[in-house]
Amino acid sequence: MINKQNTTYIMSNLKGRNLISITDFSKEEYIQVLDIAEGFEKNPKQKILSDKVVATLFFEPSTRTRLSFESAANQLGARIIGFSDPGGTSVQKGESLHDTIVMVSSYSDLIVMRNPKEGSSRYASEVASVPVINAGDGANQHPTQCMLDLYSIRKTQGTLDNLQIAMVGDLKYGRTVHSLVQAMCNFNATFHLVSPQELKLPSSVKMSIKDAGLRYYQYTDLRDIIPTADIIYMTRVQRERFPDPMEYERVKDSCILTADMLKGCKENMRILHPLPRVNEITTDVDSTPYAYYFQQAQNGVYVRQALMAAILGVR
Repeated sequence: MINKQNTTYIMSNLKGRNLISITDFSKEEYIQVLDIAEGFEKNPKQKILSDKVVATLFFEPSTRTRLSFESAANQLGARIIGFSDPGGTSVQKGESLHDTIVMVSSYSDLIVMRNPKEGSSRYASEVASVPVINAGDGANQHPTQCMLDLYSIRKTQGTLDNLQIAMVGDLKYGRTVHSLVQAMCNFNATFHLVSPQELKLPSSVKMSIKDAGLRYYQYTDLRDIIPTADIIYMTRVQRERFPDPMEYERVKDSCILTADMLKGCKENMRILHPLPRVNEITTDVDSTPYAYYFQQAQNGVYVRQALMAAILGVR
Protein backbone atom coordinates (compact mmCIF):
# COMPACT_ATOMS: atom_id res chain seq x y z
CA MET A 1 0.00 0.00 0.00
CA ILE A 2 1.37 3.42 -0.92
CA ASN A 3 0.75 5.97 1.80
CA LYS A 4 0.74 9.73 1.44
CA GLN A 5 4.03 10.17 3.26
CA ASN A 6 5.79 7.71 0.95
CA THR A 7 4.45 9.41 -2.19
CA THR A 8 5.55 12.84 -0.99
CA TYR A 9 9.07 11.52 -0.39
CA ILE A 10 9.24 10.09 -3.91
CA MET A 11 8.08 13.36 -5.46
CA SER A 12 10.59 15.44 -3.56
CA ASN A 13 13.50 13.12 -4.32
CA LEU A 14 12.96 11.71 -7.81
CA LYS A 15 11.17 14.55 -9.59
CA GLY A 16 13.39 15.79 -12.41
CA ARG A 17 16.05 13.11 -11.82
CA ASN A 18 17.86 11.13 -14.51
CA LEU A 19 18.17 7.33 -14.36
CA ILE A 20 21.33 6.42 -16.25
CA SER A 21 22.93 3.85 -13.95
CA ILE A 22 21.29 1.76 -11.27
CA THR A 23 23.73 3.42 -8.85
CA ASP A 24 22.00 6.76 -9.48
CA PHE A 25 19.29 5.66 -7.03
CA SER A 26 19.75 4.62 -3.41
CA LYS A 27 18.46 1.43 -1.82
CA GLU A 28 15.62 3.40 -0.24
CA GLU A 29 14.68 4.88 -3.62
CA TYR A 30 14.58 1.42 -5.23
CA ILE A 31 12.11 0.33 -2.57
CA GLN A 32 9.94 3.39 -3.05
CA VAL A 33 9.76 2.87 -6.83
CA LEU A 34 8.82 -0.78 -6.28
CA ASP A 35 6.08 0.26 -3.84
CA ILE A 36 4.67 2.70 -6.41
CA ALA A 37 4.82 -0.05 -9.06
CA GLU A 38 2.67 -2.26 -6.82
CA GLY A 39 0.00 0.42 -6.95
CA PHE A 40 0.15 0.51 -10.75
CA GLU A 41 -0.12 -3.28 -10.94
CA LYS A 42 -3.44 -2.99 -9.10
CA ASN A 43 -4.60 -0.07 -11.24
CA PRO A 44 -2.44 0.47 -14.38
CA LYS A 45 -4.81 2.75 -16.31
CA GLN A 46 -4.51 6.16 -14.68
CA LYS A 47 -4.50 9.26 -16.90
CA ILE A 48 -2.05 11.16 -14.71
CA LEU A 49 0.39 12.08 -17.54
CA SER A 50 -2.19 13.44 -19.98
CA ASP A 51 -0.33 16.77 -20.21
CA LYS A 52 3.10 15.15 -20.77
CA VAL A 53 5.08 14.15 -23.86
CA VAL A 54 7.49 11.20 -23.63
CA ALA A 55 10.16 10.81 -26.33
CA THR A 56 11.38 7.26 -27.00
CA LEU A 57 14.66 7.36 -28.96
CA PHE A 58 15.82 3.88 -29.92
CA PHE A 59 19.06 3.96 -31.88
CA GLU A 60 19.24 0.15 -31.54
CA PRO A 61 16.56 -2.51 -32.16
CA SER A 62 14.27 -3.29 -29.23
CA THR A 63 10.94 -5.02 -28.79
CA ARG A 64 10.16 -5.53 -25.10
CA THR A 65 11.82 -2.42 -23.71
CA ARG A 66 10.42 0.01 -26.26
CA LEU A 67 6.89 -1.45 -26.25
CA SER A 68 6.93 -1.71 -22.46
CA PHE A 69 7.80 1.98 -22.11
CA GLU A 70 5.26 3.00 -24.72
CA SER A 71 2.54 0.83 -23.17
CA ALA A 72 3.33 2.29 -19.75
CA ALA A 73 3.17 5.86 -21.08
CA ASN A 74 -0.02 5.22 -23.04
CA GLN A 75 -1.82 3.75 -20.04
CA LEU A 76 -0.90 6.88 -18.08
CA GLY A 77 -2.26 9.13 -20.81
CA ALA A 78 1.06 10.55 -22.09
CA ARG A 79 1.68 11.36 -25.74
CA ILE A 80 4.62 9.53 -27.34
CA ILE A 81 7.05 10.80 -29.97
CA GLY A 82 10.30 9.29 -31.19
CA PHE A 83 11.71 6.57 -33.40
CA SER A 84 12.61 2.90 -33.32
CA ASP A 85 14.97 3.07 -36.31
CA PRO A 86 17.40 5.98 -36.70
CA GLY A 87 17.63 5.19 -40.41
CA GLY A 88 14.59 7.36 -41.08
CA THR A 89 15.82 10.35 -39.08
CA SER A 90 18.38 13.14 -39.38
CA VAL A 91 20.86 10.87 -37.58
CA GLN A 92 21.19 9.11 -40.94
CA LYS A 93 22.23 12.46 -42.41
CA GLY A 94 25.03 12.80 -39.87
CA GLU A 95 23.30 14.78 -37.11
CA SER A 96 25.24 14.48 -33.84
CA LEU A 97 23.79 12.93 -30.69
CA HIS A 98 24.19 16.33 -29.03
CA ASP A 99 21.99 18.06 -31.59
CA THR A 100 19.38 15.29 -31.60
CA ILE A 101 19.03 15.41 -27.81
CA VAL A 102 18.89 19.20 -27.63
CA MET A 103 16.22 19.25 -30.33
CA VAL A 104 14.10 16.49 -28.76
CA SER A 105 14.37 18.14 -25.33
CA SER A 106 12.42 21.08 -26.69
CA TYR A 107 9.62 18.77 -27.83
CA SER A 108 9.20 16.57 -24.75
CA ASP A 109 9.04 16.33 -20.96
CA LEU A 110 11.07 13.11 -20.67
CA ILE A 111 13.49 11.23 -22.94
CA VAL A 112 13.84 7.44 -22.94
CA MET A 113 16.91 6.43 -24.96
CA ARG A 114 18.63 3.27 -26.10
CA ASN A 115 21.95 3.59 -27.90
CA PRO A 116 24.62 0.96 -28.68
CA LYS A 117 27.46 3.23 -27.49
CA GLU A 118 28.48 2.89 -23.86
CA GLY A 119 28.21 6.19 -22.04
CA SER A 120 25.81 7.69 -24.59
CA SER A 121 22.94 8.00 -22.11
CA ARG A 122 25.11 9.75 -19.55
CA TYR A 123 26.19 12.20 -22.23
CA ALA A 124 22.57 12.73 -23.29
CA SER A 125 21.59 13.55 -19.70
CA GLU A 126 24.32 16.20 -19.58
CA VAL A 127 23.04 18.07 -22.63
CA ALA A 128 19.28 17.50 -22.27
CA SER A 129 17.01 20.06 -20.62
CA VAL A 130 14.56 17.33 -19.54
CA PRO A 131 15.17 14.10 -17.56
CA VAL A 132 16.69 11.13 -19.38
CA ILE A 133 16.06 7.43 -18.69
CA ASN A 134 18.66 5.01 -20.03
CA ALA A 135 16.95 2.12 -21.84
CA GLY A 136 20.31 0.44 -22.50
CA ASP A 137 23.70 1.75 -23.59
CA GLY A 138 25.75 -0.97 -25.23
CA ALA A 139 27.12 -3.54 -22.79
CA ASN A 140 27.14 -0.99 -19.98
CA GLN A 141 23.84 -0.54 -18.08
CA HIS A 142 20.10 -1.24 -18.36
CA PRO A 143 18.71 0.25 -15.13
CA THR A 144 14.97 -0.04 -15.83
CA GLN A 145 15.39 -3.75 -16.60
CA CYS A 146 17.17 -3.97 -13.28
CA MET A 147 14.27 -2.26 -11.51
CA LEU A 148 11.76 -4.69 -12.97
CA ASP A 149 14.08 -7.56 -12.03
CA LEU A 150 14.11 -6.29 -8.44
CA TYR A 151 10.32 -6.07 -8.53
CA SER A 152 10.09 -9.65 -9.84
CA ILE A 153 12.52 -10.97 -7.25
CA ARG A 154 10.64 -9.29 -4.40
CA LYS A 155 7.30 -10.49 -5.74
CA THR A 156 8.41 -14.13 -6.01
CA GLN A 157 10.57 -14.34 -2.87
CA GLY A 158 8.73 -11.93 -0.58
CA THR A 159 12.00 -10.12 0.10
CA LEU A 160 15.14 -8.81 -1.55
CA ASP A 161 17.37 -9.61 1.42
CA ASN A 162 19.85 -12.47 1.93
CA LEU A 163 19.10 -14.34 -1.31
CA GLN A 164 21.20 -16.81 -3.32
CA ILE A 165 21.34 -15.30 -6.82
CA ALA A 166 22.68 -17.31 -9.78
CA MET A 167 23.69 -15.32 -12.87
CA VAL A 168 24.03 -17.54 -15.92
CA GLY A 169 25.35 -17.12 -19.46
CA ASP A 170 26.74 -13.91 -20.91
CA LEU A 171 28.11 -12.17 -17.83
CA LYS A 172 30.72 -10.23 -19.78
CA TYR A 173 28.51 -8.31 -22.22
CA GLY A 174 25.19 -8.69 -20.39
CA ARG A 175 24.28 -5.18 -19.24
CA THR A 176 21.25 -6.49 -17.35
CA VAL A 177 23.57 -8.65 -15.23
CA HIS A 178 25.91 -5.73 -14.50
CA SER A 179 23.04 -3.56 -13.27
CA LEU A 180 21.40 -6.31 -11.20
CA VAL A 181 24.62 -7.31 -9.46
CA GLN A 182 25.23 -3.71 -8.42
CA ALA A 183 21.67 -3.33 -7.14
CA MET A 184 21.59 -6.63 -5.23
CA CYS A 185 24.79 -5.66 -3.44
CA ASN A 186 22.49 -3.46 -1.33
CA PHE A 187 20.58 -6.50 -0.09
CA ASN A 188 23.27 -8.88 1.22
CA ALA A 189 23.00 -11.28 -1.73
CA THR A 190 25.35 -14.19 -2.37
CA PHE A 191 26.24 -14.43 -6.07
CA HIS A 192 26.78 -17.63 -8.07
CA LEU A 193 28.31 -16.76 -11.45
CA VAL A 194 27.95 -19.38 -14.19
CA SER A 195 29.59 -18.80 -17.55
CA PRO A 196 32.27 -20.05 -19.91
CA GLN A 197 35.70 -18.58 -19.22
CA GLU A 198 35.33 -16.19 -22.16
CA LEU A 199 32.16 -14.61 -20.70
CA LYS A 200 33.06 -14.17 -17.04
CA LEU A 201 31.75 -11.18 -15.12
CA PRO A 202 34.05 -8.16 -15.63
CA SER A 203 36.44 -7.37 -12.80
CA SER A 204 34.90 -3.92 -12.37
CA VAL A 205 31.52 -5.49 -11.53
CA LYS A 206 33.09 -8.10 -9.25
CA MET A 207 34.67 -5.18 -7.41
CA SER A 208 31.18 -3.96 -6.52
CA ILE A 209 30.59 -7.29 -4.76
CA LYS A 210 33.94 -7.13 -2.95
CA ASP A 211 33.42 -3.51 -1.92
CA ALA A 212 30.07 -4.48 -0.37
CA GLY A 213 31.79 -7.22 1.64
CA LEU A 214 29.76 -9.94 -0.08
CA ARG A 215 30.67 -13.33 -1.54
CA TYR A 216 30.65 -14.65 -5.07
CA TYR A 217 31.45 -18.07 -6.53
CA GLN A 218 32.28 -18.90 -10.16
CA TYR A 219 31.23 -22.00 -12.11
CA THR A 220 31.23 -23.31 -15.64
CA ASP A 221 28.48 -25.95 -15.13
CA LEU A 222 24.92 -24.72 -14.56
CA ARG A 223 23.99 -27.91 -12.71
CA ASP A 224 26.29 -26.98 -9.84
CA ILE A 225 24.09 -24.12 -8.65
CA ILE A 226 20.54 -25.43 -9.18
CA PRO A 227 20.05 -26.88 -5.65
CA THR A 228 21.36 -23.66 -4.05
CA ALA A 229 19.70 -20.85 -5.96
CA ASP A 230 16.66 -18.81 -4.96
CA ILE A 231 16.80 -17.01 -8.32
CA ILE A 232 18.35 -18.32 -11.54
CA TYR A 233 18.88 -15.35 -13.85
CA MET A 234 19.43 -16.71 -17.36
CA THR A 235 20.85 -14.57 -20.16
CA ARG A 236 21.20 -14.89 -23.90
CA VAL A 237 24.68 -15.07 -25.40
CA GLN A 238 24.45 -11.91 -27.50
CA ARG A 239 25.83 -12.34 -30.99
CA GLU A 240 25.69 -8.57 -31.60
CA ARG A 241 28.13 -7.81 -28.75
CA PHE A 242 30.94 -10.06 -30.01
CA PRO A 243 33.74 -8.40 -31.96
CA ASP A 244 34.91 -11.89 -33.03
CA PRO A 245 32.21 -14.14 -34.67
CA MET A 246 34.34 -17.23 -33.97
CA GLU A 247 34.28 -16.50 -30.26
CA TYR A 248 30.48 -16.34 -30.38
CA GLU A 249 30.28 -19.71 -32.14
CA ARG A 250 32.49 -21.29 -29.45
CA VAL A 251 30.33 -20.18 -26.51
CA LYS A 252 26.77 -19.75 -27.86
CA ASP A 253 25.47 -23.09 -26.48
CA SER A 254 27.50 -23.18 -23.28
CA CYS A 255 24.67 -22.66 -20.75
CA ILE A 256 21.33 -24.29 -21.56
CA LEU A 257 18.63 -24.93 -18.94
CA THR A 258 16.17 -27.81 -19.42
CA ALA A 259 13.23 -28.98 -17.30
CA ASP A 260 15.05 -32.21 -16.35
CA MET A 261 17.81 -30.18 -14.70
CA LEU A 262 15.38 -28.61 -12.21
CA LYS A 263 14.97 -31.75 -10.10
CA GLY A 264 16.18 -31.00 -6.60
CA CYS A 265 15.80 -27.22 -6.82
CA LYS A 266 14.25 -25.20 -4.00
CA GLU A 267 10.47 -24.95 -4.03
CA ASN A 268 10.67 -21.14 -3.98
CA MET A 269 13.22 -20.96 -6.81
CA ARG A 270 12.20 -18.89 -9.82
CA ILE A 271 13.84 -18.49 -13.23
CA LEU A 272 14.19 -14.99 -14.65
CA HIS A 273 15.38 -13.89 -18.10
CA PRO A 274 15.49 -10.38 -19.60
CA LEU A 275 14.41 -11.84 -22.97
CA PRO A 276 14.57 -12.44 -25.85
CA ARG A 277 15.68 -16.02 -25.39
CA VAL A 278 17.19 -18.10 -28.14
CA ASN A 279 17.88 -21.63 -26.94
CA GLU A 280 19.30 -21.07 -23.43
CA ILE A 281 15.98 -22.05 -21.81
CA THR A 282 14.22 -24.95 -23.52
CA THR A 283 10.47 -24.61 -23.99
CA ASP A 284 9.70 -27.50 -21.62
CA VAL A 285 10.77 -25.21 -18.76
CA ASP A 286 7.86 -22.87 -19.57
CA SER A 287 5.28 -25.24 -18.06
CA THR A 288 7.15 -25.74 -14.78
CA PRO A 289 6.20 -23.74 -11.66
CA TYR A 290 9.69 -22.22 -11.66
CA ALA A 291 9.39 -20.25 -14.92
CA TYR A 292 8.68 -16.57 -14.27
CA TYR A 293 10.21 -14.76 -17.26
CA PHE A 294 6.97 -13.88 -19.06
CA GLN A 295 5.42 -12.44 -15.87
CA GLN A 296 8.74 -10.64 -15.34
CA ALA A 297 8.31 -8.90 -18.72
CA GLN A 298 4.77 -7.84 -17.77
CA ASN A 299 6.12 -6.37 -14.53
CA GLY A 300 8.18 -4.01 -16.66
CA VAL A 301 5.09 -1.97 -17.54
CA TYR A 302 4.26 -1.29 -13.87
CA VAL A 303 7.83 -0.44 -12.95
CA ARG A 304 8.25 1.91 -15.92
CA GLN A 305 4.95 3.56 -15.04
CA ALA A 306 6.30 4.10 -11.53
CA LEU A 307 9.57 5.56 -12.79
CA MET A 308 7.95 7.94 -15.27
CA ALA A 309 5.34 9.07 -12.75
CA ALA A 310 7.99 9.68 -10.06
CA ILE A 311 10.46 11.47 -12.35
CA LEU A 312 7.69 13.64 -13.79
CA GLY A 313 6.51 14.50 -10.30
CA VAL A 314 3.03 13.01 -10.19
CA ARG A 315 3.81 10.21 -7.72
